[in-house]
Amino acid sequence: GRVIIKVVLSPKFAIRRNLKLLISNMASYLAQEIQLAKQHEEILSRRSVLLQQMESHLRDKDAEQAWHTQEADAAQKRNVSLLNDIEVAAKHLQSREHLLLHPEIVNLETLYWAKVEESIPKWEPFFLGKTQTPIGLKKKSHQQYST
Repeated sequence: GRVIIKVVLSPKFAIRRNLKLLISNMASYLAQEIQLAKQHEEILSRRSVLLQQMESHLRDKDAEQAWHTQEADAAQKRNVSLLNDIEVAAKHLQSREHLLLHPEIVNLETLYWAKVEESIPKWEPFFLGKTQTPIGLKKKSHQQYST
């Protein structure tokens, strides 16, 4: 038949073998731990950079919004001033009615002011800063104004 050989290890040999295995496993775990620590540091570094970029973007956005608000306020003040100037000019022109004018001029002036009064509702929200363009008018590009 067959001969079975049984190897009996001494307890010292088993302890050494288990200790070597344990040390090998610990070394492997230590290497993994070091690799994970490096990855963690890299992630924290990228997170810090992203947070700084986000804070910078928010500061830029806030500054831009403040600039737009200032520009809108200034535009509204200019528009109110222009509207007041137009009203003063209209009163001044109306006060000239006592002057004797040629009937055709009087007729043209009457037609003109009728047209102005007719278009005031379209222009008033624009002058008060409530709209970007008068109601019913298309906004022209900057290039159309300069040619």
